[in-house]
Amino acid sequence: MIRPLLAIVALAVATAASAHGGEHGEHVGWTFDPWVTVPLAVLLLVFLVGRERLGRRSTKSPPGPWAFLGGWTVLTLSLVSPLHQGGEQSFTLHMIEHELIMLVATLLLAASHSGGILAWGLPAPARRWLGGSWKAPLSTLWRRLTDPITATVVQSIVMWAWHAPALFDRALDSRGWHIAQHMSFIIASLLFWSAMLNPRRGGYLLSAACLFVTSLVEGALGALMALSQSPWYAAYAAMGMSGIGVDPTTDQQLAGLVMWIPGGAVHGAAAVWLLYRWLSSEGGRAVRFR
Repeated sequence: MIRPLLAIVALAVATAASAHGGEHGEHVGWTFDPWVTVPLAVLLLVFLVGRERLGRRSTKSPPGPWAFLGGWTVLTLSLVSPLHQGGEQSFTLHMIEHELIMLVATLLLAASHSGGILAWGLPAPARRWLGGSWKAPLSTLWRRLTDPITATVVQSIVMWAWHAPALFDRALDSRGWHIAQHMSFIIASLLFWSAMLNPRRGGYLLSAACLFVTSLVEGALGALMALSQSPWYAAYAAMGMSGIGVDPTTDQQLAGLVMWIPGGAVHGAAAVWLLYRWLSSEGGRAVRFR
């Protein structure tokens, strides 16, 4: 089954290399920027190769691929579908793109626990390099960055910093800065969800508390946008009318609601689920009946 999938990946890479067009073009369509599509295709290729190699070498079947493939699909559609170019003309659409990346795609990717599979998909020299003298320092760095409190602080800083008018306008005006913005969101939210989904680092209760704090931090930023009476970003303000047919202030208010309500709902639901897991655990029962 892997050969047809690899052929699809190769076709996607070839299409990306031959396609061209600016982010601010008049026509809103699919974005085949090689700087985006090629890394996404390589990521899928590495996963498929790693899954096949691990399946041949292990008596146990690798974990199901659906969480990874679901996260990869949402991430890819967020970055290459008309939603991406629509975000150049509407802050609301731009916010929907960011929320899909940080609330859906990276959550599924973190939940897939595919680090080992991806490692097996790398060329042998890269695997030896990762398993050699760099293994200990990289493991230490990963543990520190996926500490629940550290990951929560990092994601909060990334979220607030990139929505500051100076940085956001720079991302709208420059493809390189825009890619850096999206990479920051992807990395920060991957660290965050990896920390939240790993109960060994602080336990369910600490992760639930971090999710609750995150819902407040993100909700505060979204509320400021939703309640603002003037647009924050010069590029959207200069349009006069957004791509969804509303003025820039209303467009920003809708974007703030998208950040405020769905973001709070996802983080709140995850916090409740972890609280349930904590109460169902031995530690939770000990606290309740002490």
